[in-house]
Amino acid sequence: MTLLRDDELAAAFDQASRSYDTLVAANPGYHGQLRRSARRLGLPDGGAGLRVLDLGCGTGASTAALAAALPEAEITAVDASDGMLERAARKPWRAGVTFVRAPAEGLAEAGVRGPFDAVFAAYLFRNVTDPDAVLRAVRDVLAPRGRLAVHEYILSGRGAHRAVWTGVCRGLVLPVATLLGDGDLYRHLWRSVVEFDTADGFAARVRAAGFQDVRTLPLPGWQTGITHTLVARRPGPTGEGGR
Repeated sequence: MTLLRDDELAAAFDQASRSYDTLVAANPGYHGQLRRSARRLGLPDGGAGLRVLDLGCGTGASTAALAAALPEAEITAVDASDGMLERAARKPWRAGVTFVRAPAEGLAEAGVRGPFDAVFAAYLFRNVTDPDAVLRAVRDVLAPRGRLAVHEYILSGRGAHRAVWTGVCRGLVLPVATLLGDGDLYRHLWRSVVEFDTADGFAARVRAAGFQDVRTLPLPGWQTGITHTLVARRPGPTGEGGR
């Protein structure tokens, strides 16, 4: 199969939204690793007075991670899937968390405008048609010296890590997803990781998009070498410090 993109992918997520939380809950450490990546933004004072964009929020797992790490921040969570957003919006949220339907490439058209002090993107970049265009859009909505954290399945480049990812997908995730009627989406998700950048390759892509202080950090557990946090900053005027 070819990878799903744009409206086709959003429709697949719409259909899978009913069982998505159940499937990800079976992944050991899924929510804890999202919280770890959210903390790696390194924003001070619980995010007091800061605006954070959750780009590709899905059913709200990444939003919950941000809300826990940054209890004082204003969080705008966006996603292109109506079904995923509907599930997210049904959950209880504190004041200061809002949801908007928007594709990652069309933030301004949906009324999502910066500057944001930080952008958090979980499981997003390998699913978009043009990741470089999305990185430019992220850079445009970030304040000078604003921070980016990407939480993503991006393989280390070692064969052993690729084999573990493929074994888990073929042996567990795909059979369960197929029984639920969502096999096409999860076959896409497996292949999207295998065919996307390695961790080093994605870091190079982010630098080429004009970000600085780019670092790729590992995550613990069975996903070591499979899931990473990438952190970076939008440049600011020479000599200007970040928050």
